[in-house]
Amino acid sequence: MAKFIFVTGGVTSSLGKGIIAASLAKLLQARGLKVTIQKFDPYINVDPGTLNPYEHGECYVTEDGAETDLDLGHYERFLNIYTSQANNVTTGRIYQTVINKEREGAYLGKTVQVVPHITDEIKRRMLLLGNKGYDVVITELGGTVGDIESLPFIEAVRQLQWELPEEDCLVVHLTLIPYLRAAKELKTKPTQHSVRMLSQEGVHPDIIVCRTEEQLSPEIRKKVALFCNVKPEAVIEAADAPTIYEVPLAMMREKLDLICLRKLKITNYADPDLTKWKEFLDKLKYPKAKVTIGLIGKYIELQDAYKSILEAFVHAGAVNECKVNIVNVHSEFITEENVAEKLGNLDGLLVAPGFGLRGIEGKITAVKYAREKGLPFFGICLGMQMSVIEFARNVLNLKDAHSTEMNEKTPDPVIDLMETQKEVTAKGGTMRLGSYPCEIKKGTLAETIYGSTEITERHRHRWEFNNAYLEKFEQAGMVASGKNPETGLVEIVELPNHPFFIGVQYHPELKSTVENPHPLFVHFIKAAKESVEKKEVSKTPHLQSEMI
Repeated sequence: MAKFIFVTGGVTSSLGKGIIAASLAKLLQARGLKVTIQKFDPYINVDPGTLNPYEHGECYVTEDGAETDLDLGHYERFLNIYTSQANNVTTGRIYQTVINKEREGAYLGKTVQVVPHITDEIKRRMLLLGNKGYDVVITELGGTVGDIESLPFIEAVRQLQWELPEEDCLVVHLTLIPYLRAAKELKTKPTQHSVRMLSQEGVHPDIIVCRTEEQLSPEIRKKVALFCNVKPEAVIEAADAPTIYEVPLAMMREKLDLICLRKLKITNYADPDLTKWKEFLDKLKYPKAKVTIGLIGKYIELQDAYKSILEAFVHAGAVNECKVNIVNVHSEFITEENVAEKLGNLDGLLVAPGFGLRGIEGKITAVKYAREKGLPFFGICLGMQMSVIEFARNVLNLKDAHSTEMNEKTPDPVIDLMETQKEVTAKGGTMRLGSYPCEIKKGTLAETIYGSTEITERHRHRWEFNNAYLEKFEQAGMVASGKNPETGLVEIVELPNHPFFIGVQYHPELKSTVENPHPLFVHFIKAAKESVEKKEVSKTPHLQSEMI
């Protein structure tokens, strides 16, 4: 049977429960333990697939096609393992399961209640991964202690603390120690109230992790320990860090992993091996070059909307020993008149995924600028589709070419709804989701990038390249360098006579991790870096003569 660690949050949201959970998991994994993490979200949606990115950040898609919380991205990036449908559970999914069972007559005429029926289903799912061969299962509870919607999850943890052997269950509570600048003091009262509220629900934390802007003094630690009923060594400082990837090392210095191992009575573990992690951090902190990449999107006000893309840039930058500066450009405000002003100082351009009509013409204009100016270009999902529309309009002279997502009556639907999607009416969980194979054409940029002609990538879309136009595109110079071997769906398009121009229908950012940065991002940053070097040579006459 696995050991179970539950991570709760108090005082305020957005303290970083996912990062703390992933960091702890990374440390335990580095000591030779087999670890996984799951996220329990308190909202009624069955999954975040139908949520606007402004509501909940990006929707992270797993290999098996589950639309999940963005924290699962952190889990995969830190642990370099795949998660699945079982790693993300919502209140909506819990209630859906219980109600379906009630309709089937599973409760034999009993009154279905939050306790025990809802909490029993929560507990069943909390323990589910414990039978999959893991040594430790970490469960992050979404929301904040005191939220009404979180109460059934807290109650389920209370029952498990009572049902499981003491050495098999541990609660880590993440809280905030605010620093009042006017008084020049750290204040523990919010943490005391948060722990008291958790204790009133019957859950007693074993470890308290304190987010703070200032270092915790021994006196502060003793005060938190005294009033929150834990040992002083179980009060962990989680100070603000320059990058989330430094948090595992900070937690190791605080001995969070050792405290957990002792409390769970795990004795069979090794010294932590974080060699690759430290090498990555060294390259990240001490870059030898710098590039500026424009992120063209329509949800740029919320960085979490493109979380996996931003992290993939961090991974790729480290590989290239290059600082990647991201400039957010709202596609809604790009026009033919101002495109040169907005994009002229960039070293590369990424057109991001999305849905709907808003900001589409700005994305198309940005693609045109990158194609004509030789600016390294990378399009993902909708970004790839925009590159197809731009090429159709401005190279094939199909002036009204469009996607039927935005214009159902376009005379040239170069992007059209997939055949398998035409009869679909329900929105939730019905897109083309999860991992699919792709065959890459030999001698293409895509083959150079992947070093292979057979790959798999994760998808999340309804519309696709219309193969009725494929011959025209290839005759004009846009190559379909990757296709699904079963359906012929165009997965990758590229322009061979461009410094770097590639668009992909899938989401490569979802598979980029610290230990395995995605090759598309790595090569894109490499191309941007080379573009910078060429600009510097062109500006410096003596360098030109040296190169000659």
